[in-house]
Parts: sequence; structure tokens; C-alpha cells
Amino acid sequence: MKKLFLLLIVNFAISVSVNAQWRFIADKWVSFGVDHDVIVTGNTNDDFRQLKLKVTNGPLKMYDMKVYFDNGTVQDVNIRLRIPQGGESRVIDLDGGLRHIKRIEFWYETKGFSKGRSRVAVWGNR
Repeated sequence: MKKLFLLLIVNFAISVSVNAQWRFIADKWVSFGVDHDVIVTGNTNDDFRQLKLKVTNGPLKMYDMKVYFDNGTVQDVNIRLRIPQGGESRVIDLDGGLRHIKRIEFWYETKGFSKGRSRVAVWGNR
């Protein structure tokens, strides 16, 4: 019985990881210092339930993020996280389930890092 239960848990975990299809949405190179930027997602036809940020080319302190949806609503996401070079944020669940994203505004700091520039990429999951 224990083996059957364990097998069911393993199969569920595998199916969940296979269904998690993260897709690149857009990215932005951010400048040295404390600043705020906007990523316009473009004319993507995809809707997403979750987002995450990936940071390359230098670490970044992410403070806050606002996600603007095509129906005019806005979700404020308090991140307050130092993301190392090559790291990523936590998974951010979007309010209301499957949503079409218009743009993303974020506040960050690269001040004090040797390169002073980072690339922030937004990924979405259906």
C-alpha cells in the first residue's frame, strides 16, 4: 500500500512539472542606480496565470512591481527581494486566474553592483 501511495505521489509530481510550461514574455536592460522601468509585453496572444522574473548579467534588488491587464485592472506585487545574477523571483500568481498582460512596471536598484546593469526577463505560465 505504501509503495502504491508513493508511486501516485511521484506520478503527480512528474505531471505537474511537465504541465508547468514557462514561456518568455519580454525583457528589459536596466540601468545603474535606483530606478523604475516599464516592460511593454507587445502584441502577445497568450494569457497567463503566473509570472516570474529572471535576472542575468548582474544582481538586482527588486522592490515592487505593477502588472497592468488589458481590461484596465492593475495588480500590485510587493517583491522586496535581492535576485542574484542568474537567479529568479518567486512564482507570482495573478489575481483572477488566466489574464492578458498589457505592461509591467517595476522599481529596482542595481546601485553598488560592479557592472551596474542587469537584464530582467519576465516569464509566464499558463
